Amino acid sequence: MEQKERLWNSNYLKVMAANFSMSFAFFLLTPLLPLYLKENFGTSKDMIGLVLSGYTLMALVVRPFSGYMVDSFPRKKVLLLSLFFYFLCFGGYLVASTFLLFAIVRTIHGAPFGASTVANSTMAIDVLPSSRRTEGIGYYGLSNNLATAIAPTVGMFIYRYVHNFNLLFALAFVVAGAGLMVDATIKMPKRQSVPNKKALSFDRFFLVRGWMIGLNIAFFGLCYGVLSNYLAIYGKEKMGITSGTGTYFMLLSIGLILSRLQGGKMLRKGRLIHNAAEGVLISTVGYFLFVACPNMVGYYGSAVLIGLGNGHLWPAFQNMIIAIAKNNERGTANSTILTCWDLGMGLGILFGGTVVEYAGYATAFWWMAAMHVAGALLFFLATKKAYLKRKLDVQ
Repeated sequence: MEQKERLWNSNYLKVMAANFSMSFAFFLLTPLLPLYLKENFGTSKDMIGLVLSGYTLMALVVRPFSGYMVDSFPRKKVLLLSLFFYFLCFGGYLVASTFLLFAIVRTIHGAPFGASTVANSTMAIDVLPSSRRTEGIGYYGLSNNLATAIAPTVGMFIYRYVHNFNLLFALAFVVAGAGLMVDATIKMPKRQSVPNKKALSFDRFFLVRGWMIGLNIAFFGLCYGVLSNYLAIYGKEKMGITSGTGTYFMLLSIGLILSRLQGGKMLRKGRLIHNAAEGVLISTVGYFLFVACPNMVGYYGSAVLIGLGNGHLWPAFQNMIIAIAKNNERGTANSTILTCWDLGMGLGILFGGTVVEYAGYATAFWWMAAMHVAGALLFFLATKKAYLKRKLDVQ
C-alpha cells in the first residue's frame, strides 16, 4: 500500500525528466527567435509576430485531437510518436536557409509540441497515486519551471559569447532527443481503449464543462505571450540590456519554483481556489510593475512577481479542470486547458507584434496589463463559481 502511495516513483520521475527536456529545448530558443529572424532575414516586428504565432496556433489546432487520442489509444505510443516528430523539427531549423522555409518548419513544429505536451502531462497524472494527484500535478510543473530558469540563460549566453544560432538549434535538437529516449523507458501497464462514446461529439475534443476555466486561462496566456516573445527585443532596443533576458527568465523561474513548493501544501489540502486567487493577484501586480516602472527595478522585480503568481495560478487551474472531468476525460481536460493557453499565447504574439510595430512597446505592454486585469475579474466574478458548481468527486 505504501508503495502505491509514493509520490516520487520512477515512472513519475521519468515523465518529469522528459518534460524538462521538452521544455528546455523549447525555451532555449523562444527568447532568441525574434532576434534570429530580425538579424538573419531582416524581418519586421509584425511579421515576427505572425511567424512565431504560427507555432502556437498549430499547437492550438492539434491539441483537442491529442486529448481524444490519449484518451482513446495507448498513451505511451501516442506520446513517443509525438515526441519523435517534435525532436525531428529541431533539425529542420538547421536546414531552413530561407525565411519561407523557416516559417514553414516553425509552424509545423507546433503540431508535435501540442500533442506531446498533452500526452506527457496526462501520463504524469496516470502514474501518480490518486491520494497525491493534486500535489503531484503541482510538482510536475517544476520540471518545466527549471527548464524555464536554465534554458533562456544558456541560450542568451551562447548568443552573447558565440553568436551562433546553429549551435543553439543543434543543442535543442540533442536535448529533445534525450527526452524522447527517457520517455521510451517508461513502464506503463496496458490500458484498454475507451469505448467509442460519442466519438465524433465536440465534448470528446474539448471539455465543454470546463469552458469557463479555459477562457480564463486564455487571458493569462495572452499576457505571457506578449511578454515572453518581445522581452528580448524590448530589453535590447529600449533599455540597453543585451544579456539580461536570461536573468529575467531565471528570476521568473525562481519565483515559479518557490511558489510551486509553497503552494504544494495548499494543493495537498485541496485549497485550489485559494491558490488560484493568490496567483492571479500576484501576477497582476507583476505585470503592472513591468509596464509602470520601465527601469531595472521594475524589469527584474516583475520577473519574480509574475513567476510567483503563475506558479500558484497554473497548477490550481489545471487541477480545477481535471476535478470537473471524469477518469476517461483526463486527456481531454489537459488538452482543453493547454489549448486555451495556446490560444491566448498565439493571440498575444500575433496582436502584440502588430501593436509594437504601429504603436510602440509601451502601448503593447499596457494592453497586456489590462488583459491580465480582465482575466483577474473573470476569475473572481465567474470562474470560481463555475468550478465549485461543476467539480466531481472522482479518483
